[in-house]
Amino acid sequence: MQAAIFDMDGILIDSEPLWRRAERKIFAGVGVDLTKDMCIETMGLRLDEVVRYWHQRFPWEGKAFRDIEDQIISTMDDMISEEGKALPGVYEILESLHGAGLKLGIASSSPLRLIDVVVKKLDILNFFHVRCSADEDANGKPDPAVYIRAADRLSVDPSNCFVFEDSLWGLRSAKAAGMTVVAVPASEQYGDPRFNEADFKIKSLKDFSFDMLGSSK
Repeated sequence: MQAAIFDMDGILIDSEPLWRRAERKIFAGVGVDLTKDMCIETMGLRLDEVVRYWHQRFPWEGKAFRDIEDQIISTMDDMISEEGKALPGVYEILESLHGAGLKLGIASSSPLRLIDVVVKKLDILNFFHVRCSADEDANGKPDPAVYIRAADRLSVDPSNCFVFEDSLWGLRSAKAAGMTVVAVPASEQYGDPRFNEADFKIKSLKDFSFDMLGSSK
């Protein structure tokens, strides 16, 4: 393996609870009352696709999709800046992989604006060679475009990349790109058998070992 690519939300930063709060707050403004489980349905999707998803289920009038996206992004910007924390094992794994000479990248469904907020908040910018947002692609995860682009920008064949993902959509995106996937589901999703589609499954980045990559699934 020559490169490690990280999803961001729920992998590097404990932001999924923040996303749920932001989405529930803003969607409530157009009469869509989301539950935690409903938010989990769209976890890993690009924000514009989340907005379209809920509009198809609960059509509203009077507010443009883009306005809702902008409100959620602004809310997330504020919450990450004030409350954002690295998940367990983040700094250790970045030091370890960087020290081993691997190229590191981020491939996230979040807009680049929020990627930049996160890497600044966590002070991890210097670890990453590339930062890719699915906003730059025609389709978001589970389409493999963002992972393929990250590998291309790292000048590494996708088959020589391994990925850390916490969402089912992201897992399928990376697998479709031809990459080895280490799933790190949230505790409430760890038992979901669909995550067995990954090559490996761990409870935390703290549980990762290079030895895993040389073992069978």
